[in-house]
Amino acid sequence: MRAAVLREFDVPLTVEEIGDPAPGLGQVLVRVVASGVNPLDTKIQAGKAAHARVQLPAVLGMDLAGVVAAVDAEVTGFAPGDEVYGLCGGVGDLPGSLAEYTAVDARLLAHKPNNLSMREAAALPLAAVTSWEGLVDRAGVHAGQKVLVHGGAGGVGYVGVQLARARGAEVYATGRPANLPVIESLGAVPIDYTTSTVDEYVERHTGGEGFDIIVDNVGGTTLDASFAAVRTYHGHVVSALGWGAHSLAPLSFRGATYSGVFTLLPMLTGRGRDHHGAILREIAALAEAGALRPRLDARRFTLDTVMDAHRLVADGTANGKVIVDVAD
Repeated sequence: MRAAVLREFDVPLTVEEIGDPAPGLGQVLVRVVASGVNPLDTKIQAGKAAHARVQLPAVLGMDLAGVVAAVDAEVTGFAPGDEVYGLCGGVGDLPGSLAEYTAVDARLLAHKPNNLSMREAAALPLAAVTSWEGLVDRAGVHAGQKVLVHGGAGGVGYVGVQLARARGAEVYATGRPANLPVIESLGAVPIDYTTSTVDEYVERHTGGEGFDIIVDNVGGTTLDASFAAVRTYHGHVVSALGWGAHSLAPLSFRGATYSGVFTLLPMLTGRGRDHHGAILREIAALAEAGALRPRLDARRFTLDTVMDAHRLVADGTANGKVIVDVAD
């Protein structure tokens, strides 16, 4: 089969003919139709993501949508011909989705939302699982809360805004001026972080009380700003990028709490994979109910032009999720 292979870090992926995989114990063989490109994929390729623990040579690509080709005899719930999606590989020793076929742990898969195309479904897994783990598992988002999502037009933020609204929260989201219409189109209140200080938007939107939940998808100074903008006593900050050195003083003085999210952990350790599949089933239900939709960049890429897709994501000019069409 054809696959895009990483032979050396910071060297372009090469399209090669490699051996066809077969499903092992508890695995499903998927014919990959579409593969989503995430910023982390570009960091792995560049050798700047040691936490992903990729072993070379490697097939990258974490998000996939495709069709079940075969299943291990021990697998239940999936059958050949089923359309599936998932956050399934491209890190650790798990083969990724930039290949015509991949064998994946059945626990990481869910049936594709029936109202979404393969390309649309491939845009969701990493963003959806990250958002769910932060907003639902850690923060327990519910109706009546004010939620602030940093980077609301980004891949994870775009899904997070919709998830919070679907669970009844009043949602606000930060973005650059060019992205404010996108945020507003999701039903969130847009905040231009380039013209408003933290104190200003906290006062304007919460009367100085702070937001009940803040989701940080940016890290660095944005996480620091979150600690100063969360609600006193009952506020909760969640971040998928809390890897730097940060002062907890603003958070402590508010009596608020913080949670980190490391979405790769089940793929790297083998623990908690059932929960990833369960999250994706919940996300599929939301999508089919019309409460959640992906946003795709209109440009098309294939395995042969995968590095063009990586460059588009790495330089930050993509207008939505970038998708590689693996199958015709």
